This record gives sequence, C-alpha cells and structure tokens, in this order.
Amino acid sequence: MEITLPELEQVINYWRTERPSTGEERALSPEVNGLAKLYALMIFHRQKTMPLETVDPVCLQLIEGWRKHAA
Repeated sequence: MEITLPELEQVINYWRTERPSTGEERALSPEVNGLAKLYALMIFHRQKTMPLETVDPVCLQLIEGWRKHAA
C-alpha cells in the first residue's frame, strides 16, 4: 500500500486541525512536524507516492488515524 502526495497533504491538514500550532512562534505540533518532514522528503526526491512500509511508524499511525476518520 502507498500514500500519494495529495493524500499526505490531506493527512497534514487533518492533523493541523486536531493538533494546532502553539505558542507565539506558532510551532507545529510533533504530529504535524513529523508529517511535514515526510512531505518535504517526497518533494525533494520528486516522489508522487511512497510505500507505507518505508514510512516512520509514528507517521504511519497518523496516516492510519486519518484514513479511519476519512472512511
């Protein structure tokens, strides 16, 4: 199974509403920060999809949580 770049954008937006940024500096939550790193790597390597078996376990849980919510 894979995740596409548009799906990852949806995952990030979902978790941004669930775990909004905080403080005066508007720091990203740890959840969103981890997903943003994955997004950045996909952009950098010009990947349109990424196999879920290669994703960090924490990010994988966040993706699965979004999929359950979206279903």
